[in-house]
Amino acid sequence: MNLIGNILWLIFGGFAVFVEYMVGGLILCLTIVGIPFGLQCFKIGLFTLLPFGQQVREAPQASGCLSLVFNVIWIVVAGFWIALTHLFFGILLAITIIGLPFAQQHFKLMRLCFAPFGKEIYMR
Repeated sequence: MNLIGNILWLIFGGFAVFVEYMVGGLILCLTIVGIPFGLQCFKIGLFTLLPFGQQVREAPQASGCLSLVFNVIWIVVAGFWIALTHLFFGILLAITIIGLPFAQQHFKLMRLCFAPFGKEIYMR
């Protein structure tokens, strides 16, 4: 079932979102200061490529204070707006019965995009 969901996800916009995160990550990695944020864009981009069957959890080796500082910077600069976009599309898809699984994936992405530092992605 995860395979079918991932294929449909890619067809109906998942690949475009993946490319956007990869391009954003590359642009952020052009500067020394943006490298940690670019790496988070790559992490989120890979998660958006195949979101069905993957989960987000707190990383056991989370760097604590540094993760908090980076998450605050991330939220102020981009995370809030990215999370709002995923919330909008999640609500839009949740209106239809067919779109419920995709809405669930957008809500999962919303939580990750709001504060990506200190999180890891794993296969269920």
